[in-house]
Amino acid sequence: MKYRRIVIKLGTAVLTAGTDRLNRPRMVDLVRQVAELFNAGREVILVSSGAIMAGREVLGFPRVRKDIPFKQVLAAVGQGRLMHLYAQLFDLYDITVAQALLTRDDLAHRTRYLNARNTLLALLAQRVVPIVNENDTVAVEEIKIGDNDNLSALVANLVDADLLIMLTDIAGLFTADPNRVPEAELIPEVPVIDDHIRALAGATTTDLGTGGMKTKLEAAELATRSGTEVIIASGDDADVLLRVVAGERIGTRFPPKVSRMESRKRWILAEPPQGTVWIDAGAVRALVEHGKSLLPVGVTEVEGTFQRGEIVRVLDPAGREIARGIANYSAESLQRIRGLHSDEIEAVLGYEYGEEVIHRDDLVVL
Repeated sequence: MKYRRIVIKLGTAVLTAGTDRLNRPRMVDLVRQVAELFNAGREVILVSSGAIMAGREVLGFPRVRKDIPFKQVLAAVGQGRLMHLYAQLFDLYDITVAQALLTRDDLAHRTRYLNARNTLLALLAQRVVPIVNENDTVAVEEIKIGDNDNLSALVANLVDADLLIMLTDIAGLFTADPNRVPEAELIPEVPVIDDHIRALAGATTTDLGTGGMKTKLEAAELATRSGTEVIIASGDDADVLLRVVAGERIGTRFPPKVSRMESRKRWILAEPPQGTVWIDAGAVRALVEHGKSLLPVGVTEVEGTFQRGEIVRVLDPAGREIARGIANYSAESLQRIRGLHSDEIEAVLGYEYGEEVIHRDDLVVL
């Protein structure tokens, strides 16, 4: 399966089908496609706009104002309506959905980043479709421009997605703005996003969304740097999600610059370690020879004052550094559970963030 974990960004112009309200037939069709992907065994996360438009519906389409508090009122009213619609539509296919409201700060702060990642991965493991949106009721900067374009790329990075599909109201990136230049041609693939490509994006926007092609290019650049393939395509195309995932050349494709694993390893090795964990010979064999995670039972000593989510060095009994990774527990917590079996963590700490001190996906063996 080429694409196992997929993030799909749905813009306001797609959800409204170009009208002044959420288009229920369009949403039904999109949910049907997502359900087919889901039932084929794929993991899907939706990053959905539309809360502000849903709020306008509920409040009787008040006159559009540009001030942030008014937009936040619309978002606060509309978010519940939007999720209610999604829950009803996915219920037709016996699929459970969950709401996740994020801001850029949630993904910039190390501990909150881990919490968000763990929550989304846990939802996927339970075969739930997370529906992510910008927390517009509290976010100020993100609500102004490109909110969910950039958010979709951040979410793709957060969960190590194989593919990010951004659906919009045009077919992809063109050689000029197709709304103004009829002879503009679609660019099927962009190997490198350079100044020339950024210039092509220009100021292409829609009346309904807060971003345009410029912010989609920013999102594509962010996602491809972390190993996620990106495709920008039109939500008007029949079965667009199914056809993209099947490999049909639709829209504009942005190939990843590195593999997801390589990207993660580069980040772990680039970050300065904040502490040290000593492990026994059995844990060394588990990590080096068998590619296992580091469990608390194999930890013998802890040095430093690192927090959960920070990089630590892993040393063998002779003091040789054999690995680096992202700690799932703070130094203080790890001191209390080192040498214990994983099923004892909660009894000692009163909580647990998983059975691993460092998960194998967050570990680089040197």
